[in-house]
Amino acid sequence: MNLFTRLSNGWTIALNSFAVLKENKQLIIFPILSGISMILVIGSFITVLLASSGWDIQAFNDQSQVANYSIVFVYYLINYFVIVFFNTALVQCTHLYFSGEEPTVRKGLQFALSRIGAILSWAVFAATVGTILRILQDNLGRIGKIITGLIGIVWSIATFFVVPVIANENLGPIAAFKRSTELVRQKWGEGLGASFSFGLIHLVTIVALAIPSLALGYFIHPLVGIALFVLGFFAMVVILNAAKVIFISAIYFNINGDPVKHYNQQLADNLFREK
Repeated sequence: MNLFTRLSNGWTIALNSFAVLKENKQLIIFPILSGISMILVIGSFITVLLASSGWDIQAFNDQSQVANYSIVFVYYLINYFVIVFFNTALVQCTHLYFSGEEPTVRKGLQFALSRIGAILSWAVFAATVGTILRILQDNLGRIGKIITGLIGIVWSIATFFVVPVIANENLGPIAAFKRSTELVRQKWGEGLGASFSFGLIHLVTIVALAIPSLALGYFIHPLVGIALFVLGFFAMVVILNAAKVIFISAIYFNINGDPVKHYNQQLADNLFREK
């Protein structure tokens, strides 16, 4: 199968992810809750840190490296926990939908709560890896940035299936990482096409938002244009994130032999092929 066919299949499957989301509009609440939670938690986190330093930003900046990297670790921990928690809820809802059951926000959240231990342990593991990479990047100069950039790419690929693995296999962080890597290694294929498709949709949407935002900013008021762009960008991020999670869920369930409603079976079978 040539590259063009793979990209075409990836594009089709990416669009099918939006079809699933369109049929289950309530699933959009999970990335919205994730974004709101991140804003509230990080905002509270920053407020506590500044208050503890007497609201003196200079005193905050003069902290030791150990303190600074401890803060980085906690930030990563919160970030990973919030994102994986709500993505786990979304994965469960897509599983219910693919199995012919009715997905609800309540069912998704209840399921995510049942996986709270696995989610927290993964957040600790991922935050540790992220902090180590940050330390390398800060202390090895340009070489460090190159090394951490390459490791970051490998990490993104290796953890492609981590959320559905945590949701459906309830594994610890090391086991979940190994399982995700195994699935990627065994079934890698048109995922590149779908990733390219999501990236293209992202780019087109930004351009489509920028034109009316600039027009409103020029003819009415700059704040109106900025407000339109910010709201539109937030909506785009929410929709794309939900569609990506649905896409990953569909591929995971397909390669594990589960039914995947709304997806062309031949395309789904070819999405990840064995080497």
